[in-house]
Amino acid sequence: MTSDSTPERVLDVATRLFAELGYDGTSTRMIAEAAGLNIATVAYHAGGKRDLYLAVMERAHHAERTALENVLATFTPDGPGIHRLLDAYLDFGVERPEIPALWMHRWLSDAADVAHLESLYVRPMIEMICAAVKPAVGAGVDVEYAVMTVIWCTHGFARGGVLDPDGRRQGVGDPREVERFRAHLHLLVDRLLGLPG
Repeated sequence: MTSDSTPERVLDVATRLFAELGYDGTSTRMIAEAAGLNIATVAYHAGGKRDLYLAVMERAHHAERTALENVLATFTPDGPGIHRLLDAYLDFGVERPEIPALWMHRWLSDAADVAHLESLYVRPMIEMICAAVKPAVGAGVDVEYAVMTVIWCTHGFARGGVLDPDGRRQGVGDPREVERFRAHLHLLVDRLLGLPG
């Protein structure tokens, strides 16, 4: 996602750097240099590093929430509906791998001083998905853990892919691996939720 306007360009660059290096590993100077600007211009358009990070995470959240809400608008609480939801989530991670990367950095205690983002953004989305999926699942299924398992697996695939026989990582850039992971994700969720196979 790139833009010609300076504030959007700064956000795009900050998103890329925060996704690659984490909040703690990225400086405002690095963002300014990568955007071809000076620090004063970055500060004028986006504020300090914390302001930039909050704006990046808010924008990432809105993109992810919009993608999920679009599929939930026609969601059916059955196997095909759950597969469409999985596919949309995986496709989002493939198209926007920087967003899973941002959240994975947080899993590793990056930006630990910005502690409210999970309760503000993540928790409501998990609850939204759990509420949608719950009517389709078998008895005794921990829906929240099933949803979290999908998140963990999908984020891991989006960031790390899978090793090929030569030890090279293959992932979102390899359509065959994406489809292989998609089939695995469907099977995993079918088993987790007790859906007919």
